Amino acid sequence: MVGVDLVEVGRIREAASRFGDRFLKRVFTRRELEYCMARMDPYPHLAARWAAKEAFVKALGTGFARGIKWKDVELLPGGERPYLVLGGRASELLGERRAEVSISHTDSYAVAVVLIFPR
Repeated sequence: MVGVDLVEVGRIREAASRFGDRFLKRVFTRRELEYCMARMDPYPHLAARWAAKEAFVKALGTGFARGIKWKDVELLPGGERPYLVLGGRASELLGERRAEVSISHTDSYAVAVVLIFPR
């Protein structure tokens, strides 16, 4: 199963400007925020994480329904590539399957692709 999401970086920048910490802390985990806010421009990195969360729930086929929360899907930097850490309902619904993610971003757009494989 595959999920893809493309997001405008400006949309995430605008939401953060408008709603501040309330928005950021509702959508992103502490580790995601620490990583992104350490960057010169955190918004492309935040947008990539938004896209990864959306792409995951699309690949799963549920959207943000069936009890999945934004912070149940966490995108962390890895040595060679980023990886997903799943918790709560996202982990339960994935079950024994495996999820892989690929992201890319520019100053204007972020994209993520998530593939879900059987174990």
